[in-house]
Amino acid sequence: MHEEFASDRVEGKVKWFDPGRGFGFVVADQGGPDILLHANVLRNFGQSSVADGARVDIAIQHTPRGVQAVEVFHIEPPEATGTAPLSDFEEMDPQVLRDAPLEPARVKWFDKGKGFGFANIFGRQEDVFIHIEVLRRSGLAELQPGEALAIRTVEGKRGLMAIEVNAWETAVTRRPWPPL
Repeated sequence: MHEEFASDRVEGKVKWFDPGRGFGFVVADQGGPDILLHANVLRNFGQSSVADGARVDIAIQHTPRGVQAVEVFHIEPPEATGTAPLSDFEEMDPQVLRDAPLEPARVKWFDKGKGFGFANIFGRQEDVFIHIEVLRRSGLAELQPGEALAIRTVEGKRGLMAIEVNAWETAVTRRPWPPL
């Protein structure tokens, strides 16, 4: 074991992360071997998943089994694949999107295969639709039933829709809005 590397801090990009398998890999900006990112390290940061392509700032440790992330300091969602926002938000006033407050919510269910799910804002009855692309643009890959969130919503063409999704623990440290 290389103790002198125990506190190395690197930035990089998530190569892939599979919440079902409980791990994924990060590619450091300076190159080198892939860095194992275990779900427990991600949970300590307050998230249950991270989107492929997200930028991360992590502490790493060299072990006999390879390089592993030991702490996550920051996650930045991946860059949007196109310049246009999701079609549901195209006709909305950008100021309305910016003014949407962060509200506490809990995941009702989410199906990555279907590409969507629902959450409930505390104190409200109606479901909030969460699209996989909004989740990805928020830096997450998947949600678990009962998971606590902080979300921004707007009234869309088909009802209340999330426009930003944050893990509860990281909501107050999130980057400036909006990611769209």
